[in-house]
Amino acid sequence: MTIPALLPFFHWFLALHIICFTAWMAGMFYLPRLYVYHCQTRPGDVDSERFKVMERRLLRQIINPAMIATFVFGVLLTLTPGAVDWSAAWWWVKIIAVLMMFGFHGACSRWRKDFLNDANRRSEKFYRVANEVPTLLFIIIVIAVVVKP
Repeated sequence: MTIPALLPFFHWFLALHIICFTAWMAGMFYLPRLYVYHCQTRPGDVDSERFKVMERRLLRQIINPAMIATFVFGVLLTLTPGAVDWSAAWWWVKIIAVLMMFGFHGACSRWRKDFLNDANRRSEKFYRVANEVPTLLFIIIVIAVVVKP
């Protein structure tokens, strides 16, 4: 299903989708890095409490709104006539990678709650590895959209 009335706004939707995606990714690159540093503190100390505030603000004020806006503008793009060739493989690769990014976003939210409750059970090394996940998904998404393999 497409909505022809959206066609004049295609480039605006695309620009806003890219802007919001960039903001979302910036936050997703930074949040696991904060968790790495948070692991280096003791629960309850001043630095730990500061990281809790930073993580909450980053997630709630930047990452969550950017993710929602990315989704909204992405849906508007898919509803614009001619924007998506549903038979193209690149489209499905992108969708799968984006769904994985949503899942990683959810995992980051759960990990933040663990830190908030001084109940983190994961190591600094775990978060160092997790910090690479959004980069890999970002690469897959961009290559799928630009190169369209």
